Amino acid sequence: MATMQYDVLATKPLTSTGDFKDQNNNSIQRTRIKTIYTTNGTDAGSVVIREGGSGGSILITVNTAASGTAGYTIIPIPGEGILCESNLHGTITNTASITLIYG
Repeated sequence: MATMQYDVLATKPLTSTGDFKDQNNNSIQRTRIKTIYTTNGTDAGSVVIREGGSGGSILITVNTAASGTAGYTIIPIPGEGILCESNLHGTITNTASITLIYG
């Protein structure tokens, strides 16, 4: 029987610019982003994910589509995911919410 490398968790949905939190409202430190799930807004938008807070290095920018019917986007990250050393932060523009799957 194969063993898992690590537990996979989900952030609380982030609905405005700020730091991602775990399900118990704690800051997320060193981790790997495995999947990005966004709920699109009525206008095209974007989410910029940074490590180290609002002024930190950009890890990835995700463009979101316009959707009048609350469409969503799922982006699986290949390999071991995107490494974040500390303090995951999201800058949200015209996007209803974003949830990260991480581990």
